[in-house]
Amino acid sequence: MVKVKICGLTTKKDIDIINKYRPDYIGFVFAESRRKVTPGIVREMTGALAAEIKKVGVFVNASAETVNEISDICEIDIIQLHGDETPYYCSLINKPIWKAVRVKDEKSLENVQQYPVDTLLLDAYAADQYGGVGRTFDWELVSKIGADRRIILAGGLNNGNVEAAISLVHPYCVDVSSGVETDGRKDEAKIKEFLEKVRFGGFEDE
Repeated sequence: MVKVKICGLTTKKDIDIINKYRPDYIGFVFAESRRKVTPGIVREMTGALAAEIKKVGVFVNASAETVNEISDICEIDIIQLHGDETPYYCSLINKPIWKAVRVKDEKSLENVQQYPVDTLLLDAYAADQYGGVGRTFDWELVSKIGADRRIILAGGLNNGNVEAAISLVHPYCVDVSSGVETDGRKDEAKIKEFLEKVRFGGFEDE
């Protein structure tokens, strides 16, 4: 079954919703963003988080020392590198890595095989920011990546398009943030519907 990550959590209320609907992963943004959180806030938020839900820390061009320190403080399970981090940089991180690739065109995917990671997160390209742009990219380009990599599909997913995205891409996981928000806040009804569409839409990971 396709996994689900709900990203950009910022409040204890978000955690209450997460515990109710149990996505597989949740994401905390430690980079500059309107959803940025501090390690202290994350520790406070996740004190009562259901044990089976994995925590993903999202970083953009931070030092490896900072990433490792925050991941230890917050007991992060997976590091999502969403900037210009190099393959060597990845070797310095002490947790499993999801390397984000901002997909503009076929050329965007030329160097992904250099990264020592088994999971790639594909997001839409924007010239002025590293993520959270709330729009899709050409999903057909995913076929350019070898079958040896797990794909997490991000970028503009919502309740209106996630079933089509899964049907075309067959990702390991789908990642949503703004697509389950209303007025910049996580919306319980949208999260519930998103999870239902992924889990009961009849699609399985291939």
